[in-house]
Amino acid sequence: MEPFVFFGGKGGVGKTTVSCAYGLECARDGHRTLVVSTDPAHSVTDVFDQSFDDSPRPVEGIDGLDAMQIDPEDEVTRHLDEIRQNLSEQVSASMVNEINRQLEMAHGTPGAYESALFDRFVDVMRNAEAYDRVVFDTAPSGSTLRLLGLPDLLEGWIDRLMYKRRTSIDLFEKAAVGNNEPRRVMDGDPVLERLQERKQFFEFAGSALHDDAAFFLVVNPDELSLNETRRSIDDLREKGFDVRGLVANKLTPSPDPDENGRGARYLRERVATERERLETIRSEFEPPLVAEIGWRSAEVKGDLLADVAAELDVETAVEPPTNV
Repeated sequence: MEPFVFFGGKGGVGKTTVSCAYGLECARDGHRTLVVSTDPAHSVTDVFDQSFDDSPRPVEGIDGLDAMQIDPEDEVTRHLDEIRQNLSEQVSASMVNEINRQLEMAHGTPGAYESALFDRFVDVMRNAEAYDRVVFDTAPSGSTLRLLGLPDLLEGWIDRLMYKRRTSIDLFEKAAVGNNEPRRVMDGDPVLERLQERKQFFEFAGSALHDDAAFFLVVNPDELSLNETRRSIDDLREKGFDVRGLVANKLTPSPDPDENGRGARYLRERVATERERLETIRSEFEPPLVAEIGWRSAEVKGDLLADVAAELDVETAVEPPTNV
């Protein structure tokens, strides 16, 4: 199994629970493991009953397991502040106010969230030397798919920016006067240097996601979840990512044979419907079903998390990364 493992799926299907359970399983198998949550709707804090922030922190009572919670809003602010600082160093003082105004407007624009979150989780991947395995609990499917498509999109964008910058510098140098010697502005140009850094960043991200990452989808036994999972599998394949397996979560328990009240009849009908949907997954979906996890009567944490981990048929042995 690759060092980076992503669990995705529709909102509310139980990605955080499954991610934390797999992280627990990896740690108990002797692998130094980090669980990273990028889903603002449900955090590792709830599962481990412990506060986390955007720096890795040991999970109490579990040797070899750390966790962190990335706050998307904080990441957008940090991301724009970094852009502000970088640009302010490259432009005249008269432009700084305009930059600040534009960045304030950018805070709520489409793409700001994805760009900031993408930078943060790739940064985690680049600096994961302390861990054998990093498990990502991702945001709902749509946001995650946009994140995974960013490397190819932004690499081309950076290439075009670098071409335009070089063309601009070349024209400036050709127009330079003074002893008929051109000014060597191209060498050491801070804008080109920054663009080159970003290009290398996106190249790493694309390579790491394709070569060192495995993707699993969590699905509930209902029609909406199955439909979104089907679309996610197709969308990931179009981006060059294969889904390694599917985790069926929140399965209804069967009543005892001697129970025949209204509740028992309802449960039997629901279980029958869910079994049909599981059979649909087995017969119509290409990725294999690697776990069938039933509803618990209480929040999944502590011993219940260990029970869920035991139901995951997902390899924990780790391949060394090829891009880190």
